Amino acid sequence: MLRLCAFQPDIAQNLGSMIRIGACFGVPVDVISPCGFPFSVKALRRSAMDYADIAEVVHHDSWDAFRAGRTPGRLVLMTTAADSDLWDFSFQAGDTLMMGRESAGVPPEVHAAADARVRVPMPGGGRSLNVAVTAGIAVAEAMRQLVSGEHETKY
Repeated sequence: MLRLCAFQPDIAQNLGSMIRIGACFGVPVDVISPCGFPFSVKALRRSAMDYADIAEVVHHDSWDAFRAGRTPGRLVLMTTAADSDLWDFSFQAGDTLMMGRESAGVPPEVHAAADARVRVPMPGGGRSLNVAVTAGIAVAEAMRQLVSGEHETKY
């Protein structure tokens, strides 16, 4: 199973979009606090609409709490500071795709803890994409690879 993780999100609407992505793709969403807004079920319902009710959201009080309770698998950090392009990366079942803060990405210790660092190539020359847009692109590509791999195995 694939997971999506939001590291200390700054903007409730972006987290709401990531929760919607998780609900639509059947991907659990980990949220690592502190957040730049009050984290509550009420806030989630407002930003994620009714998708918060069907999404699996796991809240972690801190980076250390996330690490202690993390499911097995690789931590794949989506970052503009990556060497690997999304299209060249091979996802595996059990991967957790981590998105950094909108304002600052992730701190060096989180960057160093990632098993892989991947970026969405932007041939148009932009600096970066919205974090929720990046999450959607990355989850879709990971799911495409994993589902494609399942079909090859089945047939």
